[in-house]
Amino acid sequence: MRVAMVTESFLPTLNGVTTSVCRVAQSLRALGHEAVILAPGPAPATFEGVAVRGLPSVTVRQFPTGVPTPALRRALDEFAPDVVHAASPFVLGARALQLADRGGTPAVAIYQTDMPSYLRQHGPGPLGAGAASAAWRWIRRMHAHADLTLAPSLPTLEELRSHGIPRTDLWARGVDTGQFSRRWRDDPRTAELRRALAPGGEVLLGYVGRLAPEKEVWRLAEVATIPGTRLVVVGDGPARALVGARLTEAVASMPGRPNRSPVFLGRRSGDDLARAYAVLDVFVHTGTRETFGQTLQEAAATGLPVVAPARGGPLDLVDHGRRGLLFDPDRPGSLHDHVDALVGDRGWRERLGDEAERAVRGRSWEALTARLVGHYDTARASRSRVVA
Repeated sequence: MRVAMVTESFLPTLNGVTTSVCRVAQSLRALGHEAVILAPGPAPATFEGVAVRGLPSVTVRQFPTGVPTPALRRALDEFAPDVVHAASPFVLGARALQLADRGGTPAVAIYQTDMPSYLRQHGPGPLGAGAASAAWRWIRRMHAHADLTLAPSLPTLEELRSHGIPRTDLWARGVDTGQFSRRWRDDPRTAELRRALAPGGEVLLGYVGRLAPEKEVWRLAEVATIPGTRLVVVGDGPARALVGARLTEAVASMPGRPNRSPVFLGRRSGDDLARAYAVLDVFVHTGTRETFGQTLQEAAATGLPVVAPARGGPLDLVDHGRRGLLFDPDRPGSLHDHVDALVGDRGWRERLGDEAERAVRGRSWEALTARLVGHYDTARASRSRVVA
């Protein structure tokens, strides 16, 4: 099968969309399919043997955003795909879905970014609500051109259906259990990092992800004051200074200041990212607007207990009390109480981490991509019936 992957984000930008596109492209090639990645430029010419076409872009909030110029049509025509895969479509992907529909090419849209919630959060009062409503109108119009729209979690699938998105189904995400593994705990460089971060035997509480307002990383201030712990933040983004100030202030306000200041390790990838997970004792996720939560799977693969909000994607990934804990994001102190309970019970942390690791063992990217190919076949069959 020839698959044209049109994405709103790609290397060198690192985020959940980029990760998903990279892993699917690798797995498609391993499964014997031919793919091309059409992405906002500048982009590498190839990725793991898969051709990449960088398309015209403009910078929006530090990200290259693809512009739907005639270059997109030419790239699709030259490749002549059997199916178009639109990764988190909004601008470039929206145009790709429209072109595929007009040309009779089957198309699958991968819903990944909860843009309406982001707009509601960033806009004051009625302005934010109006922007979110407009976003849903655009999403319905855009996804009407897709033969199939895939949601990463059941809560997101239900939300899409409640907003009138047609032809929807569920497709989760894989996790690289070869890269993310508890074996990194025995790595000498992990041990060295552990000694530097917790010289007094502190319990390390960690967050991994983009530091942006919609990620709600400020919630970590609740757990910064748990005695005997230290916060470790991995990632970067526009909210870095604000988050640093909030967390440092929380620790400084403690009577006697028993905790060490939060440490920011910056953006990490590859083995360095795997070591950053492995050095932690508890993984804390803060965002309430996640359609999935890839970092939760990476933490689980490392054998970490996860504490996440009982909302959105984490509901699918965290079995409360068995593989992690879900806190109530609307109740002040809920996150603190859940993390505090784990800090005081090492045996419980280990049991939850063991169960979490077992749960993700079968979620390889190749297995999830094989299921995705099945969705491609469904879209092709649907398009064939329409043509007939």
